[in-house]
Amino acid sequence: MARNKESLVLLIDVGPSIHSVLQDVEGVCSMLVQKKLIFSKSDEVGIVLFGTEDTNNELEKEVGGYEHVAVLRDIRVVDDDAVVVLKNLPKGTFPGDFLDAIVVGMDMLIKKFGVSDKGKKRLYLITDARFSTKEPYEGTKEDQVDTISQQMKVLGIRLNCLIIREKICSTEHLGAIDENDKLLDQFSRKAMAKTVHVDCATSLLGAIKTRNVVPVTVFRGDLELSSMMKIKVWVYKKTSEEKFPTLKKYSDKAPASDKFATHEVKVDFEYKSSQDPDKVVPPEQRIKGYRYGPQVVPISSAEWEAVKFKSEKGVKLLGFTDVSNILRHYYMRDVYIFIPEPGNTKAIIAVSALAKAMKEMNKSAVLRCVWRQGQGNVSVGVLTPNLSSIDNIPDSFYFNILPFAEDVREFQFPSFSSFPSSWQPDQHQQEAADDLVRMLDLAPFDRKEVLQPDYTPNPVLERFYQFLHLKSKAPEIDVPQLDRSLKRIAEPDPDFLSRHNSIINNFQERFELKENPKKKKLSRQAWREKPSASNDEKVGVDGVVPKVQSSSLKKSLSSLEVEKIGDLNPVQDFEAMMARRDSSKWITEAIKDMQHYIYHLLENSYEGNSYPKAIECLMALRKGCILEQEPKEFNRFMLDICKKFRRSDLADFLELLYSKKIPLISKSEAADSDLTEEEAKNLPIKMEDSSE
Repeated sequence: MARNKESLVLLIDVGPSIHSVLQDVEGVCSMLVQKKLIFSKSDEVGIVLFGTEDTNNELEKEVGGYEHVAVLRDIRVVDDDAVVVLKNLPKGTFPGDFLDAIVVGMDMLIKKFGVSDKGKKRLYLITDARFSTKEPYEGTKEDQVDTISQQMKVLGIRLNCLIIREKICSTEHLGAIDENDKLLDQFSRKAMAKTVHVDCATSLLGAIKTRNVVPVTVFRGDLELSSMMKIKVWVYKKTSEEKFPTLKKYSDKAPASDKFATHEVKVDFEYKSSQDPDKVVPPEQRIKGYRYGPQVVPISSAEWEAVKFKSEKGVKLLGFTDVSNILRHYYMRDVYIFIPEPGNTKAIIAVSALAKAMKEMNKSAVLRCVWRQGQGNVSVGVLTPNLSSIDNIPDSFYFNILPFAEDVREFQFPSFSSFPSSWQPDQHQQEAADDLVRMLDLAPFDRKEVLQPDYTPNPVLERFYQFLHLKSKAPEIDVPQLDRSLKRIAEPDPDFLSRHNSIINNFQERFELKENPKKKKLSRQAWREKPSASNDEKVGVDGVVPKVQSSSLKKSLSSLEVEKIGDLNPVQDFEAMMARRDSSKWITEAIKDMQHYIYHLLENSYEGNSYPKAIECLMALRKGCILEQEPKEFNRFMLDICKKFRRSDLADFLELLYSKKIPLISKSEAADSDLTEEEAKNLPIKMEDSSE
């Protein structure tokens, strides 16, 4: 068998006691096979059912016994047929005997590969282990387990056991359950076996590792405590984010009859000169450049190699610190595990002694790590002890990378205590919130934790793999609804929410929830289509628009809910605010905003670059004040401008203002004005000579 090839035999209990979760078992087993089709398509899979009404296995034909055990699929390369078989498992009628199923699975592997093949062979047992196994012909059940374990070690067969027990209502099976648990534990101690217990269908989905990742060391060498003291360690990644699969480009140009077509798409890049677009620049004439201000600084590959930080491979202790000094949110990226060098007794003792001392003193170690020779970056991290509770597994350390100053984001937020008392929750509101949090606690003290990370798969990835399988069978298929097993992870449990409906209702009653309406953004397209001077209606002298057009513009702008004057189209924003009729405040707000905006333009002008825009806004303000009969606001603002900006640095603006001859608003234009037409024309110009 090839080195990385695995032969897996699924031993699935289909007896009456497991019928309630059989559909979930079908889903997780089919997902396991689908993953093999993607990542390990040369692996082999066999399927054995026990607890069936019929018996179909070679051992029963050869030596007798092993009843109600049926081989549903012989060991062969994984294919779509295996997925189809696993999605339609028959329901059995007899209590399953998992020891018989293990022996039948071993017999299949031995007959397939012989006793000398040391390839990867694995049995995966899925059962609730609720019924007693049959008594052996010779010896005890414990002796039988010892014999099977010894054979498994010799043949290099691994055993994974998944025990599903949702709830145990009666006490009649407690004796059998206790006996079976001891037998399974004996497998874990005597053979290469691992047992996992789950109590719900949600945990079942993540309990079976559908993809095997081979552990690879990132570092093998010395943990240097000092120049005179070093411990041999191996470092592995303990956790690593599972990335979304990369989709490759696919070409359909190959003939449909070509079975050997790869449909691969290759992408080549050409660099051409900006002076001569037809000339291709070869690699030796290209150089990388980095922006530095307005210029681009060229840096050759030789210079880049010279400036790179080159470090020596090694892991060195920098010191110890209290655990309280290392905050949890400082941890970055993946988690690593430091183990003593396998088979090195001195290293095992040294690591164990150091870990226990750190645990007792409540200390963490700070390390400087360079995993590879010449690595371009150095990691500084914290080492925390991980004491083992199993005799044959040595103590170890977890390592988390710490941030440098550039990696830390310090965001300061005001305290809630600084808010007024009307914004603070009262006692009844606080109690309602406390009850809601306690209700949704995933790890209450009296129950088992829900959605444990070790048993909760990523629903986004799982759904993608399910859809990929469906797409391979029917290219035109639509995206299906979310699978019910994944829905338990992605959505709240409806039964749970209905049982605690009173707490939810109490929280809703204590807090008044109001809908926050979405603010409509000002559309550029709306301004392009706003009513303007047509071919028949010309704009009047001094930018005055005929009254008919002004009213139509006003009607159009009223539908646009502008709340603030912006830099892009200040005049249009002002007109839209003036046209709003959902509240009387918008006219006052629009006038004040436009006055502030004009002041902003004048005070932040550079060599008069914003003066024309300020004049345009001033004319729009005058026009709006006339339409809305607010002459005093404009007149007062004009007088303030003339008084405030009579200094030398804004003399150019005053000259421009006087040249435009923008008059104040007179009584003939607005009834509320206290100026005659003659006074309105002359007053701004005379402001230099008079303080009236």
